Amino acid sequence: MKRWLGLLVAILAVVIPILAGQVGAFAGTRPIHPDLAQGQLAPCPTTPNCVVSSATADPVHFIAPIAYTGDRQTAQADLLKILGVVPRTAIWHQGDRHIQAESRSRLLGFVDDVEFYFPDRPEIEMRSASRLGESDLGVNRRRLEQIRLAFADYRAARPPTPQ
Repeated sequence: MKRWLGLLVAILAVVIPILAGQVGAFAGTRPIHPDLAQGQLAPCPTTPNCVVSSATADPVHFIAPIAYTGDRQTAQADLLKILGVVPRTAIWHQGDRHIQAESRSRLLGFVDDVEFYFPDRPEIEMRSASRLGESDLGVNRRRLEQIRLAFADYRAARPPTPQ
């Protein structure tokens, strides 16, 4: 009997967090980043679960921006196409120079906030941060690097725009 009870407790210890994640218990709340008004994305907190391209003096949080050629509108349209196929990612704000999205983890439904900003130079500033917790096991950095690769591949495969 004790053996069955132990098995039941172990199963519930796995199932309950998964169910809680599926109903949004680990979603957190959407942040508001007033720093964008000054033309930059918000800095990362001290926790390692965030990367941002403006943190040039902070190797733990720094990720290089995405460089592009051509005009900003085409680069933004290309990025939107790519974000549209990133699994479990939903764009919730699309402005003239700013895109905000949410990415959810597959199993527990943890939410990461993903942002892209198009300054007056040919690059895309980016930020990805977990809403909850301390560590993300490198998920935010890997996500943005995958988006960077997809952006480069998409642009390389597209026929050249007639001049």
